[in-house]
Amino acid sequence: MKDPGALRDRVAFDRPTEAPDGFGGIEIGWTDEPASHVCSAQFIYQRGSEAVEAARLTGRGIYKVRVRNTVKSREITADWRMRDLRRGAIYNVREVDSITDRAWVYIVVESGVAV
Repeated sequence: MKDPGALRDRVAFDRPTEAPDGFGGIEIGWTDEPASHVCSAQFIYQRGSEAVEAARLTGRGIYKVRVRNTVKSREITADWRMRDLRRGAIYNVREVDSITDRAWVYIVVESGVAV
């Protein structure tokens, strides 16, 4: 089993919301209300692939984030965003793997892109 003491970071996951903008359109925003999920996490530096190296050259960082497997963490999808509560950084969620490991959910996030 992986060391749960490695979960040193605190992150929040926000789901997208849609609301009328008053002009007949829809404004897309983020909810950080009780619908969001706050938990401890471990950032795992992604390395190796050509896509990851190309992203770094354009100023984007790609990380794998490990969180405990809970009902709330299994709700996270690729259209959500993640906030690093300690550093203040915002990441787009790119991929969620909740089936590989029964104890953990692995989430691939990307920084440096418009959210």
